[in-house]
Formats: sequence, structure tokens, C-alpha cells
Amino acid sequence: MRHRTLPGLALVLAALVLASTAGARTAKPPLYGQDWVAITGKPLAATAGAKIFERGGNAVDAACAMIAATSTMWDVLSWGGETQALIFNPNTGKVIGVNALGVAPTGATAQFFKDQGMKYPPEYGPLAAVTPGTPGGIMVMLAQFGTMSLAEVLEPAIRLADGYPIDAETADAIERSKARLKQWPDSKRVMLPHLGEAREAPRAGEIFRQGDLAATLRKLVAAERAALDAGKDRKSAILAAYERFYRGDIAADIVSATRAQGGLFTREDLANWAVLLEEPVQVNYKGIEVYKLTTWVQGPAMLQALNLLEDIDLAGMGYNSARYIHTLYQAMSLAFADRDFYYGDPYFPPAEPVHGLLSKAYARERAKLIRKDRNDPDIRPGDPYPFQGERNPHTRSLEQWHTVPAQSVSAPPTASRLEALADQFMRGTTSVIAADKAGWVVSVTPSGGWVPAVIAGNTGIGLSQRMQSFVTDPAENPFNVVEPGKRPRATLTPSLALKDGKPFLAFAVQGGDSQDQNLLQFFLNMVEFGMTVQEATEAANINSFQMRASFGGHESQPGRLLVSTQTPAWVRDELKRMGYSLQFSERTSGPINAVWFDREHGTLWGGSSHHGEDYGVAW
Repeated sequence: MRHRTLPGLALVLAALVLASTAGARTAKPPLYGQDWVAITGKPLAATAGAKIFERGGNAVDAACAMIAATSTMWDVLSWGGETQALIFNPNTGKVIGVNALGVAPTGATAQFFKDQGMKYPPEYGPLAAVTPGTPGGIMVMLAQFGTMSLAEVLEPAIRLADGYPIDAETADAIERSKARLKQWPDSKRVMLPHLGEAREAPRAGEIFRQGDLAATLRKLVAAERAALDAGKDRKSAILAAYERFYRGDIAADIVSATRAQGGLFTREDLANWAVLLEEPVQVNYKGIEVYKLTTWVQGPAMLQALNLLEDIDLAGMGYNSARYIHTLYQAMSLAFADRDFYYGDPYFPPAEPVHGLLSKAYARERAKLIRKDRNDPDIRPGDPYPFQGERNPHTRSLEQWHTVPAQSVSAPPTASRLEALADQFMRGTTSVIAADKAGWVVSVTPSGGWVPAVIAGNTGIGLSQRMQSFVTDPAENPFNVVEPGKRPRATLTPSLALKDGKPFLAFAVQGGDSQDQNLLQFFLNMVEFGMTVQEATEAANINSFQMRASFGGHESQPGRLLVSTQTPAWVRDELKRMGYSLQFSERTSGPINAVWFDREHGTLWGGSSHHGEDYGVAW
């Protein structure tokens, strides 16, 4: 009898692992629809989207209703946070980017924070807040691409603000954060209804009421109604509500409440801010056009990683084999090193070298740095400028740049510190995916104002914490230094993919710096390994911590790798030999939400990961 060699046996076992993963019954069933799909971070919020569809709205109307509902439910965001979206318009065949990220307020300079003894803007409190973006994002998206009134789209959120049975996940997050919430009087008043008791937060299933927020949302509806009564059209009436929020009495209340708690907002900061409709960036991966927002978020890093991986036989390596995991890790490290140095607000100088960063030739040159035998713990940014016919003006900073910031702690992190760093990497955000039979597709990752957030007085608006993603030293990232009116480079990253000019896949995930890591693997799971959309949302991921965190102290942990508890022993051993420090978890990604478009049958397939409370409805 002939015996298999050990390497041959390992390949067979790896293939069996892949087969059992790809063919296994999923924890949640896929969603099948002909008319529409609505998926987001909470079952009640998905129901809000379904309500809008059932009342005749399109995917943009439904997405706006779900953003409003999740913001009201504190689904890792609130109304003072930020919204960014990709929308496929079937009438033009184009993908539109929506930039509704707030900006640094007046006085928020690098020197201001240094004078406060801070290396970066703080993680929490009024000085962590950029101007509110989500209300404007909802209203501009609805006015430009929706069909319904603001009153119709906000109706579910207003009912939730009047009172809804709060879920355990959110209620427990409030209880864990109560010490910090007590620092801000309106946060304490709204979020801790049982002050003085052992548990001061709401209890799971308790009716959680936000009367101030409900009143603010009704003010927006009243502004729309007054404009309609004055003869304005639908779009103009919605923008009248926008005007009231950013330039009227709501703005005045937000500014006065924020400044009273030590914040820097001015009336001009809110009045001068605007939602921007943009052309997104894209790369072609084996015939599939993958779209992301540009460098004011981290999305292009996934596109760079796809360019790096396109010429590599990933499927031949086997799903989550040691070689596959190592190759992904190295490609992500290369892409994220560029993110950490070159990404920032494109509306402020210097201009980001986007064309060079997304060049296939640049990717081929960078791919030569991938070591096959072990991890490189100090992968640095490259030089994309020659690939767009320019000379790099930042060579001195580039020469001094290292993966681990010079100011980072040198001692090995404790278990509690590792847990805190993992929390930073996966912080915040929800995702919203909507699609309809007319061809409208929306992918959104709204965020900001997560618990614990400062509530701005009697408005009920929880403020963002996005300022912490800025840096104060141009040597660290000359494109992302804090400056009044500037957007911080955020982690938020909705995704759309087209094939033959038609929607192929819409996908998004929550989870800070892990987002584009998870979405890259989700996409490859479908395209390279043939998984269904639901299988791909549930499949085991890896997570690298080698890039610099976008939160807190912007720390980096080279070689640290989170893998599934189901990772076979031989894969673990090989990864350790390659220089990786392994951690294990049953949950290896944030909750991924997606819609795949089945062109053969003319149907919509929805996928929603079983890692969180995300939920979908389809018809």
C-alpha cells in the first residue's frame, strides 16, 4: 500500500477544510428576493427599510430610513456621526460617492492639541467631535436620488425615538460606559434612566425613550412641511429641513451645548459644511470593477491589495492555508502602510497621489517585496509618485517612517492591553445595504457618536468621536494633519462591484481598521473560492494588527495575527515559523452585510453575518 507524503496529506486536508466550509449549512439562511433587499445592523432597523420598500420607496429611500433608525438605536453610531455611501444609479449606469463626513471645528489645530498635552485628538468627549454629517447625508441622498418625503422616511426613526424595546447589546454597552457618560449631563440624563441603582443603564427589552431626539426629528419634518405648504417641490422641501439643521435653531442649540461642555463648534462650522457628491475610485480585478470612496476613507487600501494579489494564484494555495494567510497579510501590510502615510482629505493640500497608488504597475513593483518565507515586521510606504509622472515631495519623512511609531510603547502589551487594542481596531460603525428590482443599489457604512458619546444639550444628538483619526505630526502622515474645516481620514468603507457594467455585489462591514481586511477576504471568498454570499459573510477571516490603528494611540502590533479557533494545528505551526504571533477567536470579522445579484435568474441574494445582531429582510 502506498502512503501519501506529509505535504500531500496537508494539501488534501486543506482541501477538505475548504470543502466543508464552503458547502456547510450556514448559521443564518441566505435572503432571496425578487423586488428588494434591506439589510442593516439591527432587526428593527431592517424592518424600517422593509416598511419603506412596502410603501413604494426605492433603495435610496430604504437606506435613508435604515440609517435614521440605526442612528436612533445607537447601533454603534448616533445622529451626530458621519455617513458615507456608494450608490449605483440605474438610469445613468454610474456609481456615485456620498461624502457626509464632518470636519474639524474652528480652533482644532495640531498646536491646540499639543498645548493640551495630547499627541492626538482625544478618543472621547466634546473635543473628539467633528461636525455632524449623518443628518445632511440622509437629506441630500434622499433629495437627490430618493422618491419619498423626509416625513415618510423619518417616520420609523421618530417612532423609535418616542420609545422602543432596547436590545441587550446596546443596553449592556451603556452600562459598561456609564462612568464616562456621567461626565456629560445630557448623556447621563438620557442614557442612564436608573441612576443610583446597581444597574443604571436601561435593561434589555425596556422601552428606551429619547424625547429630545424625537422633538429634533419632528422639527426637520416641520421644516419640510412648511416648505411644501409654501409651494416648494419635494427636493427643495427636504433641503429646507437641511437648512434648519445646519443653519437654523437646531444648529444654534448644538453649538451652544457643545461649547458649554468644552467643545469648539461654531455656527460657521456647521453652516459652511456641505455634503459632497463625488466620483469614486475603482480597480478592475479579473473582470470585476470594484468601487470605493477615495482617500478621505481607507477604502482604496482594499483596491491596492486587490492589485497586489491579482497575479497570484490564490485559489491554488487553498482557502486559509498558511501560504494564503501569509500572502494576504503581506499584501495588506503593503497597502495599509500606504494608507497610513498617503491618505487624507483630498479637498486639502497636499494632493494625494491616488493615480500612482492605484496603478497596476505600482502594485507589481510593490508585490516584489512580499517575502515567501516569513513576515516583514517593518513594511513601509512605497513611492507611488513616479507611477503618475511626478517626484515625491515627502522623501525625507518617508525615509524616517517605520511601521511602529517611534513614540509607541516598547514593552510587550498585557492581555488587557491586547484586548483594548482589538476593541480599537473593531470600533464603531454599522452597515446598510439596500437594492431594488429597478436597479438602485446602496452601500453605506454610517458611524460616529457610538456609546459613550456626548449628547448635545436638548437636541438629543450624540456627537462624533472621529477627530481621533487625525495626526498632529506631518512626518507621520502629511495628508492627515488636523486642521479646521478638514475631514479626518476615516476607516469607513462601503463597497460596490460591477460586472459588465451591471451590479454584481454590494458589501460593507462594521469594525474600524478591520473593515477592509474583512471585506477583501469576503470578496475573495466569493470570486476565488466560489462561496455563496451567505457562506462568505460567515467564513473565517484573519485580522492583522500591523497597520497603525486609526484610534486611540495609533499603535501598531507587527506580526500579531487573529485567526479562527478552527485553524488546524499544522497551519498554526507554519504561521508561527513565519514569525506570526497568533491569537484565536470564534469571531474573526465584524458583521458583514452584502447583496449579490444573480443575473442568471434575475434575483437578489442577501447575506448577513452571524457575528452580530445584523439582520435582513427581502421580498
